[in-house]
Amino acid sequence: MSKNSTCGLLGVSRQVYYRSIRSRNKNQNKAKQVVAMVESIRRDMPRIGFRKLYYLLYAPLKELKIGRDKFLSILKANHMLIKPKRNYRITTDSHHRFRKHKNLIADMPLKHPEQVWVSDITYIGGRDKNCYLALVTDAYSKKIMGYDISNSLATEGSLRALNMAIKQRHYKNKLIHHSDRGLQYCSNDYQRLLNTKKIIPSMTESYDPYANAIAERVNGILKQEFLLEDYRVDIKTMKLLVKDAVRIYNTKRPHWSCYMKTPDEMHKQNRIEIRTYKSKDSCRASPTTIS
Repeated sequence: MSKNSTCGLLGVSRQVYYRSIRSRNKNQNKAKQVVAMVESIRRDMPRIGFRKLYYLLYAPLKELKIGRDKFLSILKANHMLIKPKRNYRITTDSHHRFRKHKNLIADMPLKHPEQVWVSDITYIGGRDKNCYLALVTDAYSKKIMGYDISNSLATEGSLRALNMAIKQRHYKNKLIHHSDRGLQYCSNDYQRLLNTKKIIPSMTESYDPYANAIAERVNGILKQEFLLEDYRVDIKTMKLLVKDAVRIYNTKRPHWSCYMKTPDEMHKQNRIEIRTYKSKDSCRASPTTIS
């Protein structure tokens, strides 16, 4: 049967028939371009979510005349939406003889970089790999200031992360260091370094693992978006993976709380009032929500 006969049977003209084919092909080509752009970004940030992808690709999407809803439908059709993981493992031992400090940052508004640093330790590399990542993050800019990867939860790893952060410090204003009440942070060596550098210690006062919400969220980003939770590699390779992830996180990944600025961009200014994270209760319901 000829195309003319087919069009007649369907009750449409040849012009309408060919126009629909051209439109379909055009939409398919646009979708291929979108998929390619998303894949390019996810080579660096494998599990970056829809909201940040839309922000990063806004200009080329606008040129293609693809709006938010169409972009979402393309990702969905190509199985490219990210489902958040739910995972938490305890690394804090607060049953020790060392002094524990009061929480000095509860309800404190964050107004500038290096007002508060938050520190935490988390597993990476899976349960069968005894690999631990210690982080020191600026609470205002969300910039990772210092980090260390080691095979144990010993204080030395946290000290190396803190020393790295101190070396990268840019501002001389009053600085509070906030952490959980783990042995590493309460230890004499760690507290001595804080005191020497005139950094004021602050600690969570409850056993709620989400009381240090900013640190928990940065943990979640590195482990889930950058897949550090999934790698089964030796510690030498893991150090290289973490170094690359921290670089990309600090320089390329936008943050919702920073109005989609990267941590590096946010750290270089002090005029923007950041968005606040959710309350503790909502964090418990969604402990690894990525912002």
